[in-house]
Amino acid sequence: MLLIKNVRMLNRQGGFQAVELLIKDQKINAIGLDLLNELSHEELKIFDGQNGLITPGLIDLHVHFRQPGFEGKETIETGSKAAARGGYTQVCAMPNLNPVPDNLADFTALMQLNEQEACIKVHQYAPISLEITSEKELVDFPALTQEGAVAFTNDGKGVQTAGLMLQAMQMAEQLDRPIVAHTEDNSLLFGGVMHKGKVSEKLGLPGIYSATESSQIARDCILAKEANCHYHVCHVSTKESVAVIRAAKAEGVKVTCEVCPHHLLLCDEDIPTDDGNWKMNPPLRSRADQAALIQGLLDGTIDCIATDHAPHMAEEKNQSMLKAPFGIVGSETAFALLYTYLVERGICSLEQLINWMAWEPAKIFNIPASDLTVGSIADLAIFDIDHEYPIDPKEFASKSTNTPFVGWQVKGKTLATIYQGHLVYQA
Repeated sequence: MLLIKNVRMLNRQGGFQAVELLIKDQKINAIGLDLLNELSHEELKIFDGQNGLITPGLIDLHVHFRQPGFEGKETIETGSKAAARGGYTQVCAMPNLNPVPDNLADFTALMQLNEQEACIKVHQYAPISLEITSEKELVDFPALTQEGAVAFTNDGKGVQTAGLMLQAMQMAEQLDRPIVAHTEDNSLLFGGVMHKGKVSEKLGLPGIYSATESSQIARDCILAKEANCHYHVCHVSTKESVAVIRAAKAEGVKVTCEVCPHHLLLCDEDIPTDDGNWKMNPPLRSRADQAALIQGLLDGTIDCIATDHAPHMAEEKNQSMLKAPFGIVGSETAFALLYTYLVERGICSLEQLINWMAWEPAKIFNIPASDLTVGSIADLAIFDIDHEYPIDPKEFASKSTNTPFVGWQVKGKTLATIYQGHLVYQA
């Protein structure tokens, strides 16, 4: 048994309530005060939450753990520890690996590796098509679903052929699995490395059109309606994308979507120089796009927040955007950044933030999650929302430190993460 003392939880009025939680057999056994007086002290561990905020364990629908094939950037062990350090108890890992888990043998081996190496729950995506790049041949959807694929995605690559995407959606609908899309029309890329606008012109860098993303979302929403498929859009970044998704939802299309912390908090005007640590895909967009993403969250068009945790080695990122790979890390900074720069500034409530980072991701993919009630699974996080600290990559559990948020002052440090009743991270 684990007794968590000296913590606060949100009550229904939006205020804080001092509580203690007793964890037994991987579930919340009791919530109250002075629980120690009612317990036998045998085999009881006590954790002092330091007056922190206790929440359901966060759920991230979009991470890259890089194993197998790219262990210099991240491993399942280090990636899961980074997620736990950010308050996450469940993540969904992308399949752009080497080998790509596009067959039953490789997918089964990856599922076993996740189970052995991770300190939290890793739900595994399967690719949509062979090698992720094939525009002709789908993977064996039934076999990979049977083996535990949480959804299907070619993340990192947009599916270029409408016919292949429709066939994938029809198959996914039969198996009650979502199609998850990195939307990117390759014919509109033109070698772009950042958002096409005044900043790209100033830095002399080729730009990425907003239509590269939004045009494929529009196509896919029409296909999803035809297939009656659950279609989930990764890392929405443009105002046009938000508008398309809003309209599709109004038409009854089963579309959900996510937004990343960096797209909510930054825009292309924040990029100081041609620095690969500011290169991500989709790129930081315009100030107007940033505002549309926040509004989309607030009005329910955008369903949840996901990090797109994308680790790369320092030597890869510390160069021009022309040569650096796309992506930044995000697992260890997401909650603190969003609490500090959205909640504390009155843009959203704490309850909304927890909803976007825990309850909605669970609902979207039908993942069991804690709801902080007696009998609920003991997946929990405790955050210090009172004291400020600087983001320091030297403290990261991830193998990689590629982030533009170095030195940002934040509140919301993770004090502890509990997965299925076990303390998997402690500050």
